[in-house]
Amino acid sequence: MAAEYTSKHGSVRKTKAELYMAFVDMRNFVQMLPEDKKEGVKADYDSIEATVQGFTIGVRVARREPYSLIEFKDNNAPFAFSVIFHFDDGISPAYTDFWIEVSAELNMMMKMMLGGKIKEGLDKIVDAMVCQATN
Repeated sequence: MAAEYTSKHGSVRKTKAELYMAFVDMRNFVQMLPEDKKEGVKADYDSIEATVQGFTIGVRVARREPYSLIEFKDNNAPFAFSVIFHFDDGISPAYTDFWIEVSAELNMMMKMMLGGKIKEGLDKIVDAMVCQATN
């Protein structure tokens, strides 16, 4: 049974189209990485792959619904997972309600070790988008 995690919602000061376009191309994710983390990362429009501590982890875009959601799925990863970025109407047309859902096939030990960290990581991504858009 898959473990399900949902981030908090964040009000990002960008239109749905602007925020969606930042994530639609997987090459943009490489640009968001610090320089010291870019080595070993390969990306094209639809997929990204990285080698971390000897493990190769890949992610591909499984579905794009313009200005509404982008679904990512594992691609050559040690466990099955999917991630959905949601772009919903915000408090005005200039704002987007942004949130993330994750579903991961984790064994009991992995759930215990990573469960809280996954939720915390998702919330940090949302917070970073909110902060980045206000600067």
